[in-house]
Amino acid sequence: MTDYTSLPADLPVPEDDGAAAHLSGARMPHLELHATDGATVRLDALGPGRTVLYIYPLTGRPGTDLPEGWDSIPGARGCTSETCGFRDHHQDLLAAGAAQVYGLSSQDSEYQREVTGRLHLPFRMLSDPARSLAQALDLPTFTAGGLTLYKRLTLIIKDNVIEHAFYPVFPPDKHADQVLAWLSDNAHP
Repeated sequence: MTDYTSLPADLPVPEDDGAAAHLSGARMPHLELHATDGATVRLDALGPGRTVLYIYPLTGRPGTDLPEGWDSIPGARGCTSETCGFRDHHQDLLAAGAAQVYGLSSQDSEYQREVTGRLHLPFRMLSDPARSLAQALDLPTFTAGGLTLYKRLTLIIKDNVIEHAFYPVFPPDKHADQVLAWLSDNAHP
């Protein structure tokens, strides 16, 4: 059985293909996505303060196979370890100025509710099975196993505008540390 919380040492590093270069300064679109608590979250009305929105391809589930060749796709592997990093640093992120943290993938809310419970996440996950955010903001995607999935990236959103985009994200298991460092370095009085 695959251990989704640890990463192989030889993961291929994703290259910056420029697919997120246009995001800083973009307004968040009027989209309503389902959250794991059953609520609907409007992405253009996230409220005051900074929101950390990390976007990822898919979270593996014990007993469920990942798409064939998953580990050889640059940036694909590591969603569970990335999510655990955001879980483990959740209070630190809030203390560093994040008003809220969300994870987002194209997996449905039921799948994400299972992940939220299994990993004991203190934040909500958002489900975007139609990849509406990808269409609205021209976000990068890739295809694996017949599925079109988000490429891993993280948005820092303030006043409904993207303040910063992390892309590509690597290594995923250290990404919450990168976001925490950025928040600390860009704190506003």
